[in-house]
Amino acid sequence: MTDRGDDVDVLKALAEAAPEPFWLLDPARPVAGPALAGAVTCDLAVVGGGYSGLWTALRAKERDPSLDVVVLEAGRVGDAASGRNGGFCAASLTHGLENGLARWPDDMHTLERLGWDNLRAIADTLTRYGIDAEWEPTGEMSVATEEWQLPGLEDAAENAYEHGWEPILLGPDAVRAEVASPTFLAGLWDRDAAAMLHPAKLAWGLADACRSLGVRVFEHTRVTGLRSDGAALRLTAAHGSVTARRVALGTGPYPSLLRRMRSFVVPVYDYVLVTEPLTPQQRESVGWQHRQGLGDNANQFHYFRLTADDRILWGGYDAVYHYGSGLHPTLERRPSTYATLARHFFATFPQLEGVRFSNAWGGAVDTCSRFCPFFGTAYDGRLAYAAGYTGLGVGATRFGADVMLDLLHVGLAPGEETERTRLKMVRSKPVPFPPEPLRYGVIELTRREIARADRNAGRRGPWLRTLDRLGIGFSS
Repeated sequence: MTDRGDDVDVLKALAEAAPEPFWLLDPARPVAGPALAGAVTCDLAVVGGGYSGLWTALRAKERDPSLDVVVLEAGRVGDAASGRNGGFCAASLTHGLENGLARWPDDMHTLERLGWDNLRAIADTLTRYGIDAEWEPTGEMSVATEEWQLPGLEDAAENAYEHGWEPILLGPDAVRAEVASPTFLAGLWDRDAAAMLHPAKLAWGLADACRSLGVRVFEHTRVTGLRSDGAALRLTAAHGSVTARRVALGTGPYPSLLRRMRSFVVPVYDYVLVTEPLTPQQRESVGWQHRQGLGDNANQFHYFRLTADDRILWGGYDAVYHYGSGLHPTLERRPSTYATLARHFFATFPQLEGVRFSNAWGGAVDTCSRFCPFFGTAYDGRLAYAAGYTGLGVGATRFGADVMLDLLHVGLAPGEETERTRLKMVRSKPVPFPPEPLRYGVIELTRREIARADRNAGRRGPWLRTLDRLGIGFSS
């Protein structure tokens, strides 16, 4: 996107933005739970108190209520990616239909059906456990902001129809009638493919649901060691240990306890702005009566949506990797990216000049080279893992939890396969990232070439075409 918002005083708009995730400042945030102290035993230990871990614990108890399940979270429940994302809960398990078709065309009808079933099951879970996650099943709309993006929307519509979805293809007048922006040239709105929600409330609600079923959730408990202990696995932390018959790892972008996973995942920082609540006049000026989530169709894309109190959340575009797979709280703040995002915001919504941003933050995404999760086991099948959601894990982590439990044979006979574990997506791995310093060089080159493609009417240069042939991807 060109910086058509350059004449707006973005520093003034950002001057009072709190450098904290909007969602995590919600008054509904619960107090922290206890940390692990002493030695405990259990049937299933889950490492990670975000969506991946919480869904795994909850689904395990739903499959077999007799299981003794423990969750170990290094910080607080939902503090990492699960409390920092945009709150788009998508049906897609493959980071979009096009990405899945490029990798597993023979399985896509099954994957799309499983994705829809998964989204519906999430809604059912919220109802069953009384979780108020501000669920809005409004769908998602992709918008073209440059002429070269129009054929891509048409192709996406055709593929969606062939796989059972019924999106609406909108021309310039129709898309602007939905959401008023002079930059929108067309839109593809799928009313069933996604829901908007409050991401932190989802995590907090899942934790409460787990506790209601007897799961022990330990916060401020960083697991520092993993080893075999006879027929069990032993996890060690600063002030205690857990001995478990089976272990599930759901640690997202953070270094895995399983060394073999580390070449497959890199932490990439994504950044987000949230405005102050819009006035009735400002709200009317943008339309947006159907409250769908939006994303533009560039390679360096933005995603944006309304919150329950009529703020606009605006994120994406920059995807920043730090040398050595750097992870540190200081990297969550990036004023230069905030300024870029603000300029793009006002270019998209010039009628909102004068609106201030209340929050600006960042967070790490567990990125893999195929954009969507991968799975596996270790320790003779006693440990399972899922990672690499690449920014689309709000919904897909529930599916990933079921895959891990299938691989661990929770509620299944020994050696029993399921429809999920027979999928090529589950049986294959992404291309690993090279070691440093080559890793940093490859990722930075790819980022520059993606930006170049957006400036060059979407035309991908030799480097990106080579990555496409190898089945490797990287985007914002």
